[in-house]
Amino acid sequence: MDLYLPIAEVSVNWPLMLMLGAVVGFVSGLFGIGGGFLMAPILVFLGVPPTVAVASQASHVVASSTSGVIAYSGAGQVDFRMGGIMAAGGVMGAFLGVELFRWLRLLGQADLIVALSYLLFLGVIGSLMLKESLEQILRRRRGLAPERKERRRPLWLYGLPWKMRFPKSGLYVSAIPPMALGGFVGVLSAIMGVGGGFILVPVMLYVLRMKASVVVGTSLFQIIITTAVTTVLQAGRNQTVDIVLASLLLFGGVVGAQLGARWSGRFRAEELRAALGLIVLGVGIYMGMELIVRPSDMFEIAPGIPGEGAPD
Repeated sequence: MDLYLPIAEVSVNWPLMLMLGAVVGFVSGLFGIGGGFLMAPILVFLGVPPTVAVASQASHVVASSTSGVIAYSGAGQVDFRMGGIMAAGGVMGAFLGVELFRWLRLLGQADLIVALSYLLFLGVIGSLMLKESLEQILRRRRGLAPERKERRRPLWLYGLPWKMRFPKSGLYVSAIPPMALGGFVGVLSAIMGVGGGFILVPVMLYVLRMKASVVVGTSLFQIIITTAVTTVLQAGRNQTVDIVLASLLLFGGVVGAQLGARWSGRFRAEELRAALGLIVLGVGIYMGMELIVRPSDMFEIAPGIPGEGAPD
């Protein structure tokens, strides 16, 4: 049942890869995230080189996000205008991130930067999400009223130019912050192989103050465009996309995301955020442990860039 991956240069169990794609796709549809932050560490754990894992699983993010957007758009829960502005920034960020990723590979530091990025971003964001959601759950169980928080948007949002109306999100703000947010996520998509939903969703809720009903679907829509461009760029510039691995993950992700989107309405918002925060924090800690735990193999041959730094 093993299948050889030509770019990763390892063999994997293909039914396991299909199941992995479906499970991560389910998580993607449930939480409104791309799922890349979860997929990449699992692939690394299974023996896939980090650079190949980051680039190849981006197609799974595209597939699962597309499947999720179809489900959310049917319910009118996608702000395509806001998602398009974010995606425009995401495309520019993807170009920058892929070139940065290429430079890090040539220096031999790509694996280290990937692990550090996961530890930093997932550790901080996971901790904050878990803390905030657990506080709300405890207050509800004690019979206390939800804590009233200031809902006004930051004042600096009103002073920026290029204001646009986003009726579905209930916003009239500058296009600069959403575009900048998309650009930042585009860079992360190239370096970490993530869709960026674990950053997009909290910022859209707590900074931009978008309507909660459209946040998940809009996040997934932006992720589709950004990660699709990232996948093409990684394949063309870095040759790190394994089409066999990508196809296996893609097929499983489409099915899993549909199921996740249907199940999302069965849970309270704070419970979903607590679960997501716990998952994000756990993955960040795991990738951080890879930096200090002694590896079983002291030496590893990683895929190189043909024609650069070594003879073909």
